[in-house]
Amino acid sequence: MAVEDHTKVRPWRMIDRRKSRQIHVGDVAVGGDAPISVQSMTNTLTTDANATINQIRALEEAGADIVRVSCPDTDSTAAFKTIAKAAKVPLVADIHFHYKRGIEAAEAGAACLRINPGNIGSMDRVRDVVQAARDHGCSIRIGVNAGSLERELLEKYGEPCPDAMVESALNHARILEDLDFREYKISVKASDVFLTVAAYQALAEATDAPLHLGVTEAGGLRTGGVKSSIGMGSMLWAGIGDTIRVSLSADPVEEIKVGYDILKSLGLRTRGVNIIACPSCARQGFDVIKTVEALEHRLEHISEPISLSIIGCVVNGPGEAAYTDLGFTGGGKGSGMLYFAGQADEKVSNDTMIERIVEAVEDKAAKMRAEREASEAAAE
Repeated sequence: MAVEDHTKVRPWRMIDRRKSRQIHVGDVAVGGDAPISVQSMTNTLTTDANATINQIRALEEAGADIVRVSCPDTDSTAAFKTIAKAAKVPLVADIHFHYKRGIEAAEAGAACLRINPGNIGSMDRVRDVVQAARDHGCSIRIGVNAGSLERELLEKYGEPCPDAMVESALNHARILEDLDFREYKISVKASDVFLTVAAYQALAEATDAPLHLGVTEAGGLRTGGVKSSIGMGSMLWAGIGDTIRVSLSADPVEEIKVGYDILKSLGLRTRGVNIIACPSCARQGFDVIKTVEALEHRLEHISEPISLSIIGCVVNGPGEAAYTDLGFTGGGKGSGMLYFAGQADEKVSNDTMIERIVEAVEDKAAKMRAEREASEAAAE
């Protein structure tokens, strides 16, 4: 069998993305037909510019499209200028309450301001922030959280609920619209998956603004990854969402990895190696679990979209290999079969299979890079 033709249209695989208008965060398009971007946020002290820059470097290497940096005080916005100059990806300045921090961040090189216009004081102050955003080419993210809803909305609805969150978001959006500013996106996050999904579903019907998805305060790496996958995965499957952030109490780099895994599982982004692996059983011809752990670590540096199947025995191995770029199937007696584009190609010893698989993936990635670069050069 030949490798699967991923260009073939399959109705059961299609996601009809919600029609949203497009804005920009620096040079990253958000909304419209742009790829769904993956974000994270630094957790270093912003005033420690070197530590923050180093964390941004790690996020860039992991594939972050956009990085958010908190700016709670004047020392932070002062350091932000140095940080923004060093960053290779656009930065979002996270602003709460004080309008001057928004102006300072825009002047310091922020590509976007995360700020709720209704929370920063008088209309004159809002107008000043919007003017700073306009002058410096910043977009704005309206970020509504269930845990910090306006008092009047909590009194009106009695508790955080989808209607309250959507009303808050639309109230903030109306302020920007009244100032003729439309370069904004919106998020309506909660730590509860049901509340989050219901709020985004209602918001998606009420506006054409691009939506930033997230289940906020989701938890640690495992539990938070599961909650985020359920919440954001269901929305993305329904076509809702233009940019995402997985909120984990973990290394921010893990947020990028989980974010891409969510998008890869839905066929919405294809960055890096997608490993298909069996859970293993008594039939396995090699230690599948240890092999997959080793390969995940060894192949982290690959950004080209490559599918790799690692199956312990011949029950499902050849069939899975038929639909991946590369595959390895355990065959017993200390060796297995390496597949290229669905075709059995060479017998490989279990003792050397990890090195041989890594070599094969790296060769495939190098060829893909060369083809892409040649295509880009021809188009210039």
